[in-house]
Amino acid sequence: MARVTVVMDTTAYLPRDVTDRAGIKLVSLYYSFGDDAPSREADLEDWSLFYDRLRTAETPPTTSPPTVQDFLAIYEPLLTGGGSVISLHISSGLSETCAVARRAVEELITTGKAGDRIRVMDSASTAGQLGALALVAARAAAAGDDLETVFDLVRQARTEARQWFLLDTLEYLRRGGRVGSAAAWIGSTLKIKPILSVESEMKAVERVRTRERGIDRLMDYGRQLHAAGANAWWIQHNSVPEEADTFVERLKEIFLRPPEFRGGVGPVIGTHTGPGLLGVGGLPPRFLE
Repeated sequence: MARVTVVMDTTAYLPRDVTDRAGIKLVSLYYSFGDDAPSREADLEDWSLFYDRLRTAETPPTTSPPTVQDFLAIYEPLLTGGGSVISLHISSGLSETCAVARRAVEELITTGKAGDRIRVMDSASTAGQLGALALVAARAAAAGDDLETVFDLVRQARTEARQWFLLDTLEYLRRGGRVGSAAAWIGSTLKIKPILSVESEMKAVERVRTRERGIDRLMDYGRQLHAAGANAWWIQHNSVPEEADTFVERLKEIFLRPPEFRGGVGPVIGTHTGPGLLGVGGLPPRFLE
């Protein structure tokens, strides 16, 4: 049986060793400051350089999806040997990435290059939640499941995966226009610590006045995930590695197991969240077994 390969965009921010072991192929989104030429976020190894510049930039950077050619460069070699592809991407409520992927598939079908062996899925999320879905797909593919079986499993996992993010400020979401249902908070004050989820778009969960209270609420959320059986968990952060270390140790006491992965958040999502993000998510372990 021809192998199913997982393609995922860079906004999942899985650690590179995790994607390498899973055999996941990456397609990069882009970011750009001012008049600079767009840069692939996959090419920036030290994300602190991006956040240092973000803090002082007079205008926010812009972000953009991969091109059709970016997708074709990945898809075509995978199809050549008779393989199939499941392509998982950031929510269409946040990016045009899925739409571009589908245009690439249409081009492959039109030119007779086996585009019918690709399934594109909108994850309705981003960051760790997207990464977890890609791992679900990769492990099912490694077990020998065919394309439709892998696709159906990931679609089920998508309904049960959850995550929350704590931000230091709404300012970067406001600047980037990705504020979603948290827009109602903009008129009152930006001096709050918002907690958000991604359910197709950014969704307001709760606002707190201090970061300490925000982390306590994330711990409460970890307990909710554990109680619901979503014990395959992960954390992500940007620019707060020591805080993330402490957060992991506290969550281990709840889940009684290490995280599936932990990592940072890169330029494209960081443009809209700003530095200081801390998040936790989970899904039932059966999807990864």
